[in-house]
Amino acid sequence: MMMKDSLNRLIAGELHARPEQVDAAIRLLDEGNTVPFIARYRKEVTGGLDDTQLRQLETRLSYLRELEERRQSILKSIAEQGKLTDALSDAIASTLSKTELEDLYLPYKQKRRTRGQIAIEAGLEPLADTLWQDPTQVPELLAADYINADNGVADTKAALDGARYILMERFAEDAALLAKVRDYLWKNAHLVSRVVEGKEESGAKFRDYFDHHEALAGVPSHRALAMFRGRNEGVLQLSLNADPQHDEPPRESYGETLITEHLQLRLNNAPADAWRKAVVSWTWRIKVLMHLETELMGTVRERAEDEAINVFARNLHDLLMAAPAGMRATMGLDPGLRTGVKVAVVDATGKLVATDTIYPHTGQTTKAAAAVAALCTKHQVELVAIGNGTASRETERFFIDVQKQFPAVTAEKVIVSEAGASVYSASELAALEFPDLDVSLRGAVSIARRLQDPLAELVKIDPKSIGVGQYQHDVSQGQLAKKLDAVVEDCVNAVGVDLNTASVALLTRVAGLTRMMAQNIVSWRDENGRFQNRQQLLKVSRLGPKAFEQCAGFLRINHGDNPLDASTVHPEAYPLVQRILAATEQALDALMGNPGSLRNLRAVDFTDDRFGVPTVTDILKELEKPGRDPRPEFKTAKFTDGVETMNDLTPGMVLEGAVTNVTNFGAFVDIGVHQDGLVHISSLSDKFIDDPHKVVKAGDIVTVKVMEIDLQRKRIALTMRLDEQPGEGNVRPTAAKSSARDTAPRGANNKAKSRGNNGAAAGNSAMGDALAAAFGKKS
Repeated sequence: MMMKDSLNRLIAGELHARPEQVDAAIRLLDEGNTVPFIARYRKEVTGGLDDTQLRQLETRLSYLRELEERRQSILKSIAEQGKLTDALSDAIASTLSKTELEDLYLPYKQKRRTRGQIAIEAGLEPLADTLWQDPTQVPELLAADYINADNGVADTKAALDGARYILMERFAEDAALLAKVRDYLWKNAHLVSRVVEGKEESGAKFRDYFDHHEALAGVPSHRALAMFRGRNEGVLQLSLNADPQHDEPPRESYGETLITEHLQLRLNNAPADAWRKAVVSWTWRIKVLMHLETELMGTVRERAEDEAINVFARNLHDLLMAAPAGMRATMGLDPGLRTGVKVAVVDATGKLVATDTIYPHTGQTTKAAAAVAALCTKHQVELVAIGNGTASRETERFFIDVQKQFPAVTAEKVIVSEAGASVYSASELAALEFPDLDVSLRGAVSIARRLQDPLAELVKIDPKSIGVGQYQHDVSQGQLAKKLDAVVEDCVNAVGVDLNTASVALLTRVAGLTRMMAQNIVSWRDENGRFQNRQQLLKVSRLGPKAFEQCAGFLRINHGDNPLDASTVHPEAYPLVQRILAATEQALDALMGNPGSLRNLRAVDFTDDRFGVPTVTDILKELEKPGRDPRPEFKTAKFTDGVETMNDLTPGMVLEGAVTNVTNFGAFVDIGVHQDGLVHISSLSDKFIDDPHKVVKAGDIVTVKVMEIDLQRKRIALTMRLDEQPGEGNVRPTAAKSSARDTAPRGANNKAKSRGNNGAAAGNSAMGDALAAAFGKKS
């Protein structure tokens, strides 16, 4: 059994932290404290572990505890069978891998009757042991003594086959042997993908993988998931090539050599050697290779899923932490052609004040313009959010004409991603919020509000529906949801929440609050009016002292009884602030936001047994800039006039756009033509990069050049290397490794090969190949 100290040391090493930090963090987590609370308000206890380290600790701790639970179950099972030796017990107790643990348990695991077990029951085990240990025996002569029709052994062939199955199963359950072969395959085997005969036309989107192989350990997540999707759709067949150094499968695999060496088998020309060699060959081909092929394919998929989930999480974080335009009166326009443009106006608090449906694209332009102008004037609209879906650019042009016709309409127009707006419109949450509002109009409300405050609005939508993932439908939905929920929680608590305006959805994401508590907060607010101080939270039904401790520091009350309630300072530290006020001989209102009075103070002068230098330092920074928003300054992309559809694009055109999604192979950019273009990883920078996230993030405003347009497949190739010219090779003097422009994204294993129907072989351009590898916009 892994001791607690050993577990803590292990996790500490992985986090590059001290064991006592990990011990303290685990204790806090076990006591029911949330990650955001621990990261911000218990820095002294954990030695300053941040939220990223704490999330990693939480995940690893869960894995190791599950491992420990499984370890105890296995030890109990083997002990009950009377087969638990000291050596086996030590091996089970020392492993930190679930895979190795299951390998050790394999010989003792209850399983259905196998051919080897049947052979043992037929009395063939002595035959197997004798032939294996004494190669001088003649197999056919020795096997004749074991013929027994009553036991199902009809002839010498049946006896020898049975003996072979006994040894095969015994060797295939040798944990040490499996570890050796697994290590060899992971380092040397290739993943092979081929098209299923007859699926060439219907599975054309997978053509890059019709005849493809590359090193197993180096398959990037997006290519791995693409191949697995192709297999799931019946288009591709996947297999392992254990001996990729040979063009054709060799007569004897190196896997057989590994088994022979591990079993210390010496083969000469003894009578039983041919039979013993066949046992090794069968063990490899029928048992070990098939077992490990399935396992390693699973490992590749699991790693690819983990990376895809991490990509989604990073993009979601960037999107949620995008700059808010601010709480100003905003009009949301949800574009449509035949069905009309849905209009919603929200005031500076986000409250819906007006709706309409106009038809500027079906011959009612004048009427529509007058309606929009009237709403803008009546409600003093400062911002107009236009959804980026169908008819977006037409609607943008319509609003520009409105401003020309009605000079009093001075609102700033912004193109806003409407991803997930339709999901919100039809959700139970939207129905509760706007029970009497048509579903189509709810989307316009969401578009308007997500411009005011992206975080507050996007938390109402299932993160998986926001559309910033990479193969998100191919990964474990449970793990994806858990990861994305953690991202949303961290973002919400990093920004803080206005207690008097926040929705139930937003409050639910605050550390320590359940959905029931969030609903009760809103109900209390409806019945009693605004919260005037944080202590009133304790009057909310079901919100006790523990929940208050966790949530209070993340909830803001502007213009309340105590200015500190609008800051990140936790109520538990208010007495500390009083000591600071006494030392400066200033009132709180005078001290907050007064850098001159605060910068001369030393944190160490105000520490005590409870609050150390980290907390005091945070408090002094907060007093200097109270309620500081960690999100960046608001800015938007300026789409080029006259460029509204893919037909308007020409190679070499330089445009401004907004990054909508970042994957491992590049970044997708909205340039205002209803189809995002791809900047392949090789075109993101003049320097070699191995991760697009190091250069761009979702929401960034970037300048790009159009390289290629494929109208038929709706694909746009872009570059951020503005000196790059359409039609040029994708060769950079700073990155010689990337001289070949194949379908594999830059940075992939250089052993990767694609033959046959791949774009490179067919003469397609490099960026077209990159787009093909990406399999469309947002798979």
